[in-house]
Amino acid sequence: MTLGFTLVFMDHPKEAPRPGVSAVAALDEPTRRRLYDHVVRQPGPVGRDEAAEALGLARKTAAFHLDRLADESLLDVVYERRSGRTGPGAGRPAKLYKRSGTEVAVSLPERRYELAGRLLAQVLEESEATGEPVRAVLHRKAHELGTQLTGPEQTDVFGLLEGHGFEPRHDGDTVVLGNCPFHALARDHTQTVCGMNLHLLRGVLEGLGENGLQACLEPGPGHCCVRLRPAPSAPASARRP
Repeated sequence: MTLGFTLVFMDHPKEAPRPGVSAVAALDEPTRRRLYDHVVRQPGPVGRDEAAEALGLARKTAAFHLDRLADESLLDVVYERRSGRTGPGAGRPAKLYKRSGTEVAVSLPERRYELAGRLLAQVLEESEATGEPVRAVLHRKAHELGTQLTGPEQTDVFGLLEGHGFEPRHDGDTVVLGNCPFHALARDHTQTVCGMNLHLLRGVLEGLGENGLQACLEPGPGHCCVRLRPAPSAPASARRP
């Protein structure tokens, strides 16, 4: 049976568990995994009593593990009246569980291939519709996406880059990005993906109003192809986020 997540472990510094990691870890408990497998095999939502009876569990045990799976977004909860009756006297709707519509993907180091895929698909469609060269559209759309990644309450470059898997670290006044979220794509399609990444990060800096740094293309082993260097006109006080 194929589950709705991918788990890939690679060398990575120790850090607090991410939501996806927590969801995968929840399935390491044998009873919880059996319940998950049972629910997703059913054609419709499953109640606590049904699941407990099917697996020979106490209802309280089944309810505990089903709720844990729901808390981890591995199952969705719905409420339905199984009697088919409505109105007064029909009874309370039953709490039921079904496969979650949320996909859980875990990759260490963090990768963002879905983001790249969506962006490239949009670029291809727009290029075909307008006749504008694909690379020009890619750079423009990547810049736009970078500005969109900066929410109204987000003002910290370092925090935003950490949140999107770039693993930033300071090297003097320069910010080195220890991880490329598009690593496999960049390895096989270096010019295209690194150009996309450069314009994405330029958009991030513009969206944050960060004038003290500029994104520069500096590929090399062991880090992202883009570095953030002090902007030539930036005062020294503005050069370290």
